[in-house]
Amino acid sequence: MKLSQELLAEITQVTRSIEDHHPELQKYLDENPMTLPEGDSSDVEMDNQALREYLDSLKELVTKYDKEH
Repeated sequence: MKLSQELLAEITQVTRSIEDHHPELQKYLDENPMTLPEGDSSDVEMDNQALREYLDSLKELVTKYDKEH
């Protein structure tokens, strides 16, 4: 469970960085929905994987933007 909290904290940090340093990318945040599977606590690993994938996609968005600009 702690891993989920760490991933959420990092997602929040990257999102804030986008808001502060790349506000023009905010429009893509709505187009990049994160859907977590529904289920009981046995789905924690799947949740962590979904969070990790979402975090990676945010980082990739910023990296790609920085390379192009």
